[in-house]
Amino acid sequence: MGADDPRPQRREQPSRSAGRPRLVPRTLVGRRSEMEPREEILDIAAALFVDGGIAATSTRDIAEAVGVRQSSLYYHYPCGKDEMLAELLQRSIRPTLDKIEKIEILGAEADTGPEVLLYLLVMLDVRTLANAPRNAGVLTRLPEVQCKEVFESFGAAREELRAAYSRLGTQVAAAHPEVTMAPDSDLLGTLLLHLVEVVIGMRSDGHLITPTIEAIVAASCLRICLADQTSIDEATTRAADLIRSLE
Repeated sequence: MGADDPRPQRREQPSRSAGRPRLVPRTLVGRRSEMEPREEILDIAAALFVDGGIAATSTRDIAEAVGVRQSSLYYHYPCGKDEMLAELLQRSIRPTLDKIEKIEILGAEADTGPEVLLYLLVMLDVRTLANAPRNAGVLTRLPEVQCKEVFESFGAAREELRAAYSRLGTQVAAAHPEVTMAPDSDLLGTLLLHLVEVVIGMRSDGHLITPTIEAIVAASCLRICLADQTSIDEATTRAADLIRSLE
């Protein structure tokens, strides 16, 4: 190109050295969601943990998937993966546990029968599992999670929930003395807990947890406690009126 050529001169672009891709500022790539940074980190961590396991997922993997530096990840979760895992485990159970006392107080104050109270507990528990980030309830079944120290607090919380199921289930069975097939209290609580946790497997299979599924699980729990259909129908109607006061 000659000196008198009127076309604009193109500037040479410096070559980019090979290696790790540079971090693209979030303002350039845009947010994937409206989540706060801490929530977004937890959501992505949950997806990676569920898909690939805890040990196989590094904090670098999480940071790169979110689009932040590892230092930003540790700002929100100073203890790294264990802290994220602990929070995910609690989110699969704590929202239900926090409502148990309210449910039992409701029974005392509103003259509400045990069938309604158990139905309410199941509804809340199904919703907790349905709303757990990326089906984080799956993590509670992984051997690599069950051997971790953070699992101990989850295990204690799960036992507290099982005890609540046992109490309410026993009360439902006692309200139907004409039936003599009810299992003992401890076994009843375990059966109810495992029946509700079917939601975890359903989510893994790609099912959306709809109000219909919620109602089927709740009714099935009452049937395990030997409640008759009339009691189940009444509990369904009453629980629908009361659930808003608990959420």
